Amino acid sequence: MAIDVQPYDPGWARPFDEERALLERALQPWLGGGVHHVDLGEAGAAIDVLSGHSYVHAPHRPRALWFHKPASPDLADRTHHLHLTEPCSDLWRERLAFRDARRADDGLRDEYAQLKQRLAAVHGEDIGAYTAAKRDFVARVLAGEGIELGPRRSSLD
Repeated sequence: MAIDVQPYDPGWARPFDEERALLERALQPWLGGGVHHVDLGEAGAAIDVLSGHSYVHAPHRPRALWFHKPASPDLADRTHHLHLTEPCSDLWRERLAFRDARRADDGLRDEYAQLKQRLAAVHGEDIGAYTAAKRDFVARVLAGEGIELGPRRSSLD
């Protein structure tokens, strides 16, 4: 399956807001303030709750739970990716800082979009190589935010 990078669509905000509302209701027992703050120690029980909302749990980093939906082995079919991690963990800080930096800088956002298009063309169906090739860009953006990207911890980073 070829990697398919889509241009940004401002229409994505509405379905995200709807999904966030669903997640806030479903994850309420574990949230510590918003959809990206959870008590990971107790959030294992959320696996069953999220599976009831079509999320599939898959192995990821230590101290993080990762989900996707729908339940398809084909990456192209997956429309949602969800990470549960502890506030202030490395993953939490990295993901939010990277997101916020791109939201604050249109040039940076466009540069990342162009990079992903080039890498998708180069790496075709090799999602691991595609992801690894983005690492230098991510590290540069995070360094600009005062965060040093730690070593890769698994092939799923």
